[in-house]
Amino acid sequence: MSNELLIPRRRLLQASGCGFAWLAASGIAASSARSRAVATGPRPVAESQSAAGVAPGYHFAPRAKRIIFLFMQGGPSHVDTFDFKPSMIKHDGQSMPFDDSRSIAQTGRRGDLHRVMKSPWQFRQYGEGGHWVSDLFPETAKHADDLCMIHSMHTEGVAHGPATLFLHTGATNSIRPSMGSWIHYGLGTENENLPGFVTIAPPLGNGGPRNFGNAFLPAVHQGTPVGRADSRGDDLILRNANVADTEVPHTRRRLDFVQQLNRHRLDEQPNDGELDAMVRSYELAWRMQTHAPEIFDVNNETQATLDAYGIGNGPTDAFGKRCLLARRLCESGVRFIQVNYGDNSANPAWDQHSNLPKHADHAKAVDRPIGALLEDLKQRGLLEDTLVWWGSEFGRTPYAQANGTGRDHNPAGFTVWMAGAGVKPGFHFGETDELGHRAVTKKVHMHDLHATILHLMGLDHQQLTFQHAGRDFRLTDVYGRVVEGILS
Repeated sequence: MSNELLIPRRRLLQASGCGFAWLAASGIAASSARSRAVATGPRPVAESQSAAGVAPGYHFAPRAKRIIFLFMQGGPSHVDTFDFKPSMIKHDGQSMPFDDSRSIAQTGRRGDLHRVMKSPWQFRQYGEGGHWVSDLFPETAKHADDLCMIHSMHTEGVAHGPATLFLHTGATNSIRPSMGSWIHYGLGTENENLPGFVTIAPPLGNGGPRNFGNAFLPAVHQGTPVGRADSRGDDLILRNANVADTEVPHTRRRLDFVQQLNRHRLDEQPNDGELDAMVRSYELAWRMQTHAPEIFDVNNETQATLDAYGIGNGPTDAFGKRCLLARRLCESGVRFIQVNYGDNSANPAWDQHSNLPKHADHAKAVDRPIGALLEDLKQRGLLEDTLVWWGSEFGRTPYAQANGTGRDHNPAGFTVWMAGAGVKPGFHFGETDELGHRAVTKKVHMHDLHATILHLMGLDHQQLTFQHAGRDFRLTDVYGRVVEGILS
């Protein structure tokens, strides 16, 4: 055999490696093309954004630059936390008829008798506005003058799955983009070295990844999950993210080679949103190696700060780390941060159908970190342009389920609160009836809450649209109104 036909080993490996990389990228692209319904249409807000989506544009001047959403999975009882109802004490133990979708769905009958059950916790008034807060949340109550409480929420879905999806996406069953993805789609990120939408310790159930997914929006807008719902918070640190200085040139050359192949394929398929997102994610991952590890390591904080959040203290340790990470991401320019309190069990955390006193364990785990987060944001001047939103998929009934010791789901009336940029501090809005069963005064639907939050971010919920399958979609579907009464 002639020496002219021999191929040096290094060149062979390089050529074959190129082929394997090309095949891998081709496989991803082909799979994406088969499984994805192609969505078209220009971005309505940020058409002038750079390719990295850094410079945001708005429909009008925003009141908030970013959001921290404290999601309480499972439905904490509003009548045991923030919605004091003296009539429950008066009627405690009495059997009364209740018509609600949950009861009718279970029995098929209207007007079933249920035993009214007063709250086992005392309520006290806090702040200049005299907010009623139960003894479950003494640390949060210290910030009553910063809270804007909406007591007249109502929503869709009587089970956790549909209601949780509706909270996050505005739909109970169809696959729609999550709220964080809509905001990232409209505004991009403030920091090109970090994801614009991060969800901390998301639960796997009741929608799972759909609760932070992009659905038909370009894949670059999906949320970045960090940590697990059932962890103690140690998985929030980005291990193995640092690259030694001596390895940087070699690692960069390798990434450039892979990206060259990916971009060549992207030139051939310019409408492949998932391949485009993959290319961008590789670049973002590279930039994160030099920026994110320090941000995600909450142990860099002072001992006083760690103590304030309850880090190192058993019950509050995990959620304290999540809240402190949220503050660090907030000040680093992440647009939408969701902090989840939940687990991966069949019965979500706050879902006390037969053991209402369990609420005390969950409140003990989250109250101190939430109070510390509000205080920390305020001291750093971040609460002025950060919207903090506390809430769940629904509330709970004023009656005892099956005449037992717990409460059933209640989507007809419940409470959420917000604090910070653009909302009235020390304010309460709307009411439920005398037993806290249904929203009756100044009712706020979940679509209305979504519209209001988008408004605070400088986005018109009617104009923030994306064309898919022949029609324009939006977070609020064809509903929603801005709740002007809570705006400062």
